[in-house]
Amino acid sequence: MTPRVDGIGAGRVGLALHARARRAGLAGTLVGRDTGWEALDAPAGTPVLVLTRNDHLDAVVDRVPPHRLPDLVVVQNGMVRPWLARRGLHAVTRGLLYFAVPARGDDLSPGPEPSPFSGPHAEAVVAWLTALDVPAVAVDDARFRALELDKLLWIAAFGVLGQAFDVPVGAVCDDHADTLRALVAELASVAAPALGVAVPPGGADAAVDALVASLCAYSRSIPDWRASVKEWPWRNGWFVEAARAAGVTLPVHDALLARVGLP
Repeated sequence: MTPRVDGIGAGRVGLALHARARRAGLAGTLVGRDTGWEALDAPAGTPVLVLTRNDHLDAVVDRVPPHRLPDLVVVQNGMVRPWLARRGLHAVTRGLLYFAVPARGDDLSPGPEPSPFSGPHAEAVVAWLTALDVPAVAVDDARFRALELDKLLWIAAFGVLGQAFDVPVGAVCDDHADTLRALVAELASVAAPALGVAVPPGGADAAVDALVASLCAYSRSIPDWRASVKEWPWRNGWFVEAARAAGVTLPVHDALLARVGLP
Protein backbone atom coordinates (compact mmCIF):
# COMPACT_ATOMS: atom_id res chain seq x y z
CA MET A 1 0.00 0.00 0.00
CA THR A 2 1.39 3.41 -0.97
CA PRO A 3 1.93 5.57 2.14
CA ARG A 4 0.16 8.86 2.71
CA VAL A 5 2.29 11.94 2.10
CA ASP A 6 1.18 15.50 2.84
CA GLY A 7 2.84 18.60 1.44
CA ILE A 8 3.32 22.22 2.49
CA GLY A 9 3.54 24.75 -0.32
CA ALA A 10 1.05 25.30 -3.13
CA GLY A 11 3.55 26.64 -5.64
CA ARG A 12 4.65 25.09 -8.92
CA VAL A 13 6.16 21.95 -7.39
CA GLY A 14 3.49 21.38 -4.77
CA LEU A 15 0.66 21.75 -7.27
CA ALA A 16 2.33 19.45 -9.79
CA LEU A 17 2.91 16.69 -7.23
CA HIS A 18 -0.57 17.07 -5.73
CA ALA A 19 -2.15 16.84 -9.20
CA ARG A 20 -0.30 13.60 -9.89
CA ALA A 21 -1.31 12.23 -6.47
CA ARG A 22 -4.97 13.01 -7.17
CA ARG A 23 -4.80 11.29 -10.55
CA ALA A 24 -3.23 8.25 -8.88
CA GLY A 25 -5.92 8.21 -6.17
CA LEU A 26 -3.41 8.65 -3.36
CA ALA A 27 -4.25 10.17 0.00
CA GLY A 28 -2.65 13.42 1.07
CA THR A 29 -3.33 17.09 1.71
CA LEU A 30 -1.56 20.02 0.06
CA VAL A 31 -1.25 22.74 2.68
CA GLY A 32 -1.39 26.27 1.30
CA ARG A 33 -0.69 29.60 2.93
CA ASP A 34 -4.17 29.74 4.49
CA THR A 35 -5.62 26.29 3.90
CA GLY A 36 -5.12 22.70 4.99
CA TRP A 37 -3.11 23.22 8.16
CA GLU A 38 -5.56 21.15 10.16
CA ALA A 39 -4.21 18.05 8.37
CA LEU A 40 -1.02 18.42 10.38
CA ASP A 41 -2.91 17.93 13.64
CA ALA A 42 -3.02 14.19 12.80
CA PRO A 43 -0.81 11.80 14.77
CA ALA A 44 2.88 11.73 13.93
CA GLY A 45 4.37 9.15 11.62
CA THR A 46 3.63 10.12 8.02
CA PRO A 47 5.89 12.30 5.83
CA VAL A 48 5.25 15.99 5.27
CA LEU A 49 7.07 17.36 2.22
CA VAL A 50 8.15 20.99 2.65
CA LEU A 51 7.82 22.50 -0.83
CA THR A 52 8.13 26.22 -0.11
CA ARG A 53 10.87 28.69 -0.97
CA ASN A 54 13.83 28.74 1.40
CA ASP A 55 12.92 32.15 2.77
CA HIS A 56 9.58 30.75 3.97
CA LEU A 57 11.09 27.86 5.93
CA ASP A 58 11.06 29.63 9.29
CA ALA A 59 7.41 30.60 8.92
CA VAL A 60 6.53 27.00 8.04
CA VAL A 61 8.36 25.50 11.00
CA ASP A 62 6.81 28.04 13.35
CA ARG A 63 3.36 26.87 12.25
CA VAL A 64 3.88 23.10 12.20
CA PRO A 65 2.67 21.39 15.39
CA PRO A 66 5.70 20.29 17.48
CA HIS A 67 4.75 16.61 17.33
CA ARG A 68 4.93 16.70 13.52
CA LEU A 69 8.34 18.38 13.18
CA PRO A 70 10.15 14.99 12.96
CA ASP A 71 7.92 14.16 9.97
CA LEU A 72 9.18 17.05 7.83
CA VAL A 73 10.95 16.23 4.57
CA VAL A 74 13.13 19.19 3.57
CA VAL A 75 13.85 19.37 -0.17
CA GLN A 76 15.08 22.94 -0.61
CA ASN A 77 18.20 23.74 -2.63
CA GLY A 78 21.22 25.59 -1.31
CA MET A 79 23.12 25.29 1.96
CA VAL A 80 20.27 24.28 4.26
CA ARG A 81 22.23 22.46 6.97
CA PRO A 82 23.10 25.50 9.12
CA TRP A 83 19.42 26.44 9.22
CA LEU A 84 18.43 22.87 10.13
CA ALA A 85 20.92 22.94 13.00
CA ARG A 86 19.60 26.28 14.26
CA ARG A 87 16.03 24.95 14.26
CA GLY A 88 16.98 21.62 15.86
CA LEU A 89 15.93 19.70 12.75
CA HIS A 90 19.19 17.97 11.87
CA ALA A 91 17.53 14.52 12.04
CA VAL A 92 14.67 15.16 9.61
CA THR A 93 14.45 13.52 6.20
CA ARG A 94 16.23 15.36 3.38
CA GLY A 95 15.63 15.21 -0.33
CA LEU A 96 16.85 16.71 -3.61
CA LEU A 97 14.30 17.11 -6.38
CA TYR A 98 15.69 16.20 -9.78
CA PHE A 99 12.73 17.32 -11.83
CA ALA A 100 11.47 20.60 -13.26
CA VAL A 101 8.09 22.33 -13.31
CA PRO A 102 8.32 25.08 -15.95
CA ALA A 103 5.31 27.11 -14.79
CA ARG A 104 2.52 27.05 -12.23
CA GLY A 105 -0.09 24.52 -13.34
CA ASP A 106 2.31 22.53 -15.54
CA ASP A 107 3.07 18.87 -15.05
CA LEU A 108 6.56 18.05 -13.83
CA SER A 109 9.33 16.87 -16.12
CA PRO A 110 11.62 14.27 -14.48
CA GLY A 111 15.37 14.83 -14.77
CA PRO A 112 18.03 12.38 -15.93
CA GLU A 113 18.62 11.00 -12.42
CA PRO A 114 16.22 9.86 -9.68
CA SER A 115 15.53 12.28 -6.83
CA PRO A 116 17.53 11.09 -3.78
CA PHE A 117 16.19 10.99 -0.22
CA SER A 118 17.87 10.17 3.06
CA GLY A 119 16.52 9.90 6.58
CA PRO A 120 13.67 8.29 8.53
CA HIS A 121 10.96 8.85 5.89
CA ALA A 122 13.14 8.28 2.82
CA GLU A 123 11.67 4.90 1.88
CA ALA A 124 8.07 6.13 2.29
CA VAL A 125 8.64 9.21 0.15
CA VAL A 126 10.40 7.16 -2.53
CA ALA A 127 7.47 4.71 -2.62
CA TRP A 128 5.02 7.63 -2.96
CA LEU A 129 6.98 9.32 -5.75
CA THR A 130 7.43 6.02 -7.56
CA ALA A 131 3.64 5.60 -7.50
CA LEU A 132 3.45 9.02 -9.20
CA ASP A 133 5.90 7.89 -11.92
CA VAL A 134 8.56 10.22 -10.52
CA PRO A 135 11.95 8.45 -10.29
CA ALA A 136 13.32 8.52 -6.75
CA VAL A 137 15.82 6.57 -4.66
CA ALA A 138 16.69 6.18 -0.98
CA VAL A 139 20.39 6.68 -0.21
CA ASP A 140 22.57 6.66 2.87
CA ASP A 141 23.84 9.83 4.51
CA ALA A 142 27.28 9.77 2.89
CA ARG A 143 25.84 9.42 -0.60
CA PHE A 144 23.29 12.12 0.06
CA ARG A 145 25.97 14.56 1.19
CA ALA A 146 27.93 13.96 -2.00
CA LEU A 147 24.84 14.60 -4.11
CA GLU A 148 24.03 17.65 -2.00
CA LEU A 149 27.51 19.00 -2.78
CA ASP A 150 26.91 18.46 -6.51
CA LYS A 151 23.62 20.31 -6.49
CA LEU A 152 24.91 23.17 -4.33
CA LEU A 153 27.86 23.66 -6.67
CA TRP A 154 25.61 23.51 -9.71
CA ILE A 155 23.16 26.16 -8.58
CA ALA A 156 25.90 28.50 -7.32
CA ALA A 157 28.39 28.06 -10.17
CA PHE A 158 25.99 27.96 -13.11
CA GLY A 159 23.87 30.72 -11.61
CA VAL A 160 26.69 33.25 -11.50
CA LEU A 161 28.35 32.08 -14.72
CA GLY A 162 25.10 32.08 -16.66
CA GLN A 163 24.27 35.57 -15.47
CA ALA A 164 27.79 36.93 -15.91
CA PHE A 165 28.11 35.73 -19.50
CA ASP A 166 24.39 35.83 -20.39
CA VAL A 167 24.38 32.25 -21.65
CA PRO A 168 22.38 29.08 -20.93
CA VAL A 169 23.89 26.28 -18.86
CA GLY A 170 24.96 24.20 -21.86
CA ALA A 171 27.03 27.09 -23.19
CA VAL A 172 28.72 27.50 -19.80
CA CYS A 173 30.22 24.03 -20.27
CA ASP A 174 31.03 24.51 -23.95
CA ASP A 175 32.34 28.08 -24.00
CA HIS A 176 33.57 28.81 -20.47
CA ALA A 177 35.06 25.48 -19.40
CA ASP A 178 38.25 26.90 -17.87
CA THR A 179 36.40 29.47 -15.77
CA LEU A 180 33.88 26.82 -14.71
CA ARG A 181 36.63 24.48 -13.53
CA ALA A 182 38.42 27.23 -11.60
CA LEU A 183 35.15 28.29 -9.98
CA VAL A 184 34.16 24.74 -9.02
CA ALA A 185 37.59 24.19 -7.45
CA GLU A 186 37.16 27.35 -5.36
CA LEU A 187 33.64 26.66 -4.25
CA ALA A 188 34.23 22.97 -3.53
CA SER A 189 37.13 23.84 -1.23
CA VAL A 190 34.60 25.67 0.98
CA ALA A 191 31.50 23.51 0.58
CA ALA A 192 32.95 20.00 0.79
CA PRO A 193 34.27 20.39 4.37
CA ALA A 194 31.03 22.07 5.43
CA LEU A 195 29.04 19.10 4.12
CA GLY A 196 31.45 16.51 5.47
CA VAL A 197 32.39 15.26 2.00
CA ALA A 198 35.92 13.91 1.85
CA VAL A 199 38.16 14.24 -1.20
CA PRO A 200 38.07 10.83 -2.92
CA PRO A 201 41.19 8.85 -3.84
CA GLY A 202 43.12 10.54 -6.62
CA GLY A 203 43.49 13.91 -4.93
CA ALA A 204 41.89 17.31 -5.28
CA ASP A 205 42.48 17.69 -9.03
CA ALA A 206 40.76 14.39 -9.79
CA ALA A 207 37.90 15.32 -7.46
CA VAL A 208 37.37 18.65 -9.25
CA ASP A 209 37.46 16.93 -12.65
CA ALA A 210 34.80 14.48 -11.46
CA LEU A 211 32.63 17.28 -10.10
CA VAL A 212 32.86 19.31 -13.32
CA ALA A 213 32.00 16.22 -15.38
CA SER A 214 28.96 15.53 -13.20
CA LEU A 215 27.77 19.15 -13.30
CA CYS A 216 28.15 19.37 -17.07
CA ALA A 217 26.38 16.06 -17.62
CA TYR A 218 23.35 17.51 -15.87
CA SER A 219 23.66 20.85 -17.68
CA ARG A 220 23.79 19.15 -21.06
CA SER A 221 20.53 17.39 -20.25
CA ILE A 222 18.89 20.85 -20.03
CA PRO A 223 21.25 22.88 -22.26
CA ASP A 224 18.90 25.81 -22.90
CA TRP A 225 18.08 26.47 -19.23
CA ARG A 226 19.19 29.92 -18.09
CA ALA A 227 20.40 30.04 -14.51
CA SER A 228 21.04 33.16 -12.45
CA VAL A 229 21.99 34.17 -8.92
CA LYS A 230 18.99 33.59 -6.67
CA GLU A 231 18.22 33.04 -2.98
CA TRP A 232 21.43 34.81 -2.04
CA PRO A 233 21.77 33.77 1.64
CA TRP A 234 21.34 30.09 0.76
CA ARG A 235 23.52 29.92 -2.35
CA ASN A 236 26.25 32.32 -3.51
CA GLY A 237 25.89 34.46 -0.42
CA TRP A 238 26.57 31.45 1.76
CA PHE A 239 29.88 30.92 -0.04
CA VAL A 240 30.85 34.57 0.50
CA GLU A 241 30.14 34.36 4.23
CA ALA A 242 31.69 30.91 4.69
CA ALA A 243 34.90 31.97 2.93
CA ARG A 244 35.11 35.13 5.02
CA ALA A 245 34.63 33.15 8.23
CA ALA A 246 37.34 30.69 7.18
CA GLY A 247 39.76 33.45 6.19
CA VAL A 248 40.04 32.27 2.59
CA THR A 249 39.52 34.10 -0.68
CA LEU A 250 37.40 33.17 -3.70
CA PRO A 251 38.85 35.40 -6.44
CA VAL A 252 37.06 33.78 -9.38
CA HIS A 253 33.72 33.86 -7.59
CA ASP A 254 34.28 37.44 -6.42
CA ALA A 255 35.14 38.61 -9.95
CA LEU A 256 32.01 36.99 -11.40
CA LEU A 257 29.83 38.50 -8.67
CA ALA A 258 31.33 41.92 -9.40
CA ARG A 259 30.54 41.43 -13.10
CA VAL A 260 26.83 41.00 -12.29
CA GLY A 261 26.85 43.83 -9.76
CA LEU A 262 26.67 41.79 -6.56
CA PRO A 263 28.87 42.06 -3.45
